[in-house]
Formats: sequence, structure tokens, C-alpha cells
Amino acid sequence: MDIETSRKKWHGSVSGIVESPLDKVWNIVSQTKRLSEWMPMVERCSDLAGDEGIPGYVRLVSGFMFPQPDGERSWVKERLVAMDTTSHSYVYRMEASNVGLDGSENSLKLIDYEDDSTLVNLSFEIDPLEGALEDSIIDYLGFLCKSCINRIHGAIKAASKKA
Repeated sequence: MDIETSRKKWHGSVSGIVESPLDKVWNIVSQTKRLSEWMPMVERCSDLAGDEGIPGYVRLVSGFMFPQPDGERSWVKERLVAMDTTSHSYVYRMEASNVGLDGSENSLKLIDYEDDSTLVNLSFEIDPLEGALEDSIIDYLGFLCKSCINRIHGAIKAASKKA
């Protein structure tokens, strides 16, 4: 049996309420060109292949998501696995990176909450990283996800001022 395929995946999930209606939240989080507005660690996101919103679409995300020993920016090539505009959800798989998370999957799901609020759930599944502690990695990724959720409302407000 191959050791790599027999190891259990590491999972994490973070949820938070955004004080904005679901359609406005979806408008921000579903567009690649707007990723840096709500992901503080992302500097650039560019199209590589396919059509945005269609499974198979590939994008390159770069920034300071994961500190690099040489001080360089981290980068991740992601492929859209699924997008459901009806349920306001999507899944991206990391295909290549300089951060060691190739094969990881990141999911986003929005749920209409009450009083024009939206419940945002970000989840991830990664292969175990050799030499890393599962709790430390899950905590760090959870922190990154929570910081993203916390920025969504501000991104919506900033966008409405520009309009």
C-alpha cells in the first residue's frame, strides 16, 4: 500500500457572519479579480486557463499567504472543481505551489442568514505535511480564513463607495 494515499487528510473549517446580504457577498467572493479585496494576504490573482465560474478554470494566486524562507511571495495555481451559483458555493483544488499544499481543496459556502446577513463558511482539506504539526497548520489556515471572512463586509462597503 502506498503510504501517501493511506494517510488521513487534515481538515479545517471556519464560519462567520457578514453583515451584508447574500447577493452582495457572493458578488465579491465569486470573482477572481476581487480576491485581493477580501483576502488580505493576496496581492495578485490572474487567469491562466478556462472561463471563470466554469469548472476547469485555472487561476494563479500570489502574495504573502505563507511565509517563505527566502522572503519571496508565495504562489498557488488553483483549478475550479465546482461552482454552484444556486447554493452560492465553490471548491478550488491547489494544483501547484511553492507552499507545499498541492492537492489541497478549499471550499466556500454562503448561507442567507437573518436581517440581511450572510453566514460564510470556508473549509479546507490538505494532505499531511511532513515535519509539521497538524494542529499548528490547521490553526494557521483557520486564522487565514477568519481574516478573510472579517474583511468581506469592508470590501463590500468600499465597493459601494466607488459605485
